[in-house]
Amino acid sequence: MIQLRTESDLIGNMEIPAYALYGIHALRAKKNFPDQTAFPAEWYEAVGMVKQACYETYRDYRNAVSEKYLGKELPFTVIPDEILDALALSAEEVAEGKHFGDFIVPAISGGAGTSINMNINEIIANLALKKLGKDPGQYEFVDPIEHANVFQSTNDVIPTALKVAVMILLNKLEETINILRSKVEGMENAHRNELRIGYTQMQEAVPSSYGKLFSTYSESFSRDWWRVSKCFERIKLVNLGGSAIGTGLAVPRFFIMEATGHLQKLTGLPVARSENMADATSSLDPFVEIHATLKAHAVNLEKMVSDLRLLASDIASGKEVMIPQKQAGSSIMPGKVNPVIPEYVISAVHRVYANDQLITSLCAQGCLELNAYLPAIGCALIESINLLVSAGKTTASNLLEGLTINAKTGEEKLFRSPVITTALVPFIGYNKASELAKRMKSDGIDIFAANKILQLVSEEKLGTILKPENLLKLGYTMDDLQED
Repeated sequence: MIQLRTESDLIGNMEIPAYALYGIHALRAKKNFPDQTAFPAEWYEAVGMVKQACYETYRDYRNAVSEKYLGKELPFTVIPDEILDALALSAEEVAEGKHFGDFIVPAISGGAGTSINMNINEIIANLALKKLGKDPGQYEFVDPIEHANVFQSTNDVIPTALKVAVMILLNKLEETINILRSKVEGMENAHRNELRIGYTQMQEAVPSSYGKLFSTYSESFSRDWWRVSKCFERIKLVNLGGSAIGTGLAVPRFFIMEATGHLQKLTGLPVARSENMADATSSLDPFVEIHATLKAHAVNLEKMVSDLRLLASDIASGKEVMIPQKQAGSSIMPGKVNPVIPEYVISAVHRVYANDQLITSLCAQGCLELNAYLPAIGCALIESINLLVSAGKTTASNLLEGLTINAKTGEEKLFRSPVITTALVPFIGYNKASELAKRMKSDGIDIFAANKILQLVSEEKLGTILKPENLLKLGYTMDDLQED
């Protein structure tokens, strides 16, 4: 038989399991929002950090006021040290990810995050009660609102915590992108002069190299790293202390001015108090901008893994690229191995694209002083970063690591392809190069054999023209056209 306790709110009473750290507000939310998607642990932990900063700011404020009004009765009810210490320790445990099982609000909820805030207030208050030798639910001693939520509002705590969580995750994404960039730079250097056929519109085009191909991925990831590094500037301004709509109503000016500084010291993140906290409360366009950066990185990831999947596919005759074999590909076809890593990455980034649409449309749904859809926006944003981190890590360790290139096959295919004759156009003209291409195609021979038949250029000159360093250099000069 589960022991129960009774809790009350303005709507009525509810029975709560006696041992539970959550309370009536969280339980109502769980019943009202029957979503099964788990709330991000990163956001939960970040709320704990914000609460810690708030309690330390309250302590400073209380001490400053007590000193100023020494010997006089203070015009507000003071939270004593024993309760404040218990609250701070409880918030620290939340910041460490503890007691997440008592956070029962799902990822998608209504109310602009009030349920998120209240569930954590209840956890912190009930933890504090236990530390003080009391039972959960004895709110006459430690109250989820009067104490755990002191000088706070959902509308400043929850978005501030979201920005903290996002910044922590962006650090991980930066690191992952740098690992990716290092891997592709290594491939670029290792295969710098290894020739291959370049393709446009999935048709053979002109000579290129694997070094050139991987240089495009390296360059795109460099752009991604730069853009992600700039995201911190876009979300560092927070509205902590701004209360319900950013005006700071019912919050001491001391608290407003000092709370963000405490949060900065606690997290080591570049958070700063917004000069226009009404804007920071009502306008969520920074999240749209940040997610656009995530989408750009997703596009670059998909481009690379799609290319590698195509080059390593059985459709590509005489495969030059071999991707690592990671798991059996069929329950009925023996020996079949599928490109599961590119498939995972493509699946992940398409979820990011979907999240981009959701974030864009819901951020636009902000109404006057507040956006009620912050829970869905924040969960989608955190999901996207986590997906990109996981996609980047598995790409680096399970796709690029162990990927091999058969340079000899690539070069042979290039010299047997009529497109190689493009390199001779500056020397013998388009029409003669076309003759060479036609002979190669009709006889199924490489450019060297075809030239021996047609005698359009000396063998020595042809060998010079077709050296990797000459095929890959940027354009030609008049000196290149002179006979040796």
